[in-house]
Amino acid sequence: MTQEERRIFLIRKLLSEQPRYRDLQIPSDEAEQRTLLRALMNVRPPQPIGADFLAVQDAYLREETAQKSVTDIADLAPVEPGIYLWQGDITTLKCGAIVNAANSGMTGCYVPCHGCIDNAIHTFSGVQLRLACEELMEKQGHEEPTGQAKLTPAYNLPCDYVLHTVGPIIYGRVTQRDRELLASCYRSCLELAQRNKIKSVAFCCISTGEFHFPNDEAAKIAVDTVRQYKRDTEVIFNVFKDVDNQIYRELLG
Repeated sequence: MTQEERRIFLIRKLLSEQPRYRDLQIPSDEAEQRTLLRALMNVRPPQPIGADFLAVQDAYLREETAQKSVTDIADLAPVEPGIYLWQGDITTLKCGAIVNAANSGMTGCYVPCHGCIDNAIHTFSGVQLRLACEELMEKQGHEEPTGQAKLTPAYNLPCDYVLHTVGPIIYGRVTQRDRELLASCYRSCLELAQRNKIKSVAFCCISTGEFHFPNDEAAKIAVDTVRQYKRDTEVIFNVFKDVDNQIYRELLG
């Protein structure tokens, strides 16, 4: 199957799951098809789906990632021993684990085509990830506390695992408790990686953006915590925005 054939197959399968969408017309424009597929994946509840869908989805997502170009940690140069700084799309990074800035429900972002990292990771990992997270939450029996971490496979992402952590949400001024919780996110991810013998972890800018933690203060907490803890785990600070790249460059010299 071509990528277009796979995309249309996946859209039709997802539309057929929801009676209210069954009469929706599939657009002929490629960009609109991509948007519709992502939106349908985003709103789909965590539930099993047939092996035929998964086989096509997996082939489609891996080809999409390959077309974007994958970056391997082995090709990066450290800015100091065991620490890297890399600007780019974290869903294209090949390493031990990437960190997802999750919400307390832990099953991903349900807003169609939202720009958050949680949405991107769940989209390009595939529908298996939401179901895996739901199973973890059912077993836990309550929402994920801020500052802790969970581990799942990465499915169709080029990394091996995804570490999910919930950062503090800032509603006014940053408190000492907010700082402690953010530091706990980094420590919890590193501890979980070490227990599972994961040799490299790529951190996104946890709690910034939608969660409103000031970028410069969040970066300082991230760097200080990693330097204090990292031991033999290689750490990549992944940034997407130029402002964060500049902040981390200054902190890392």
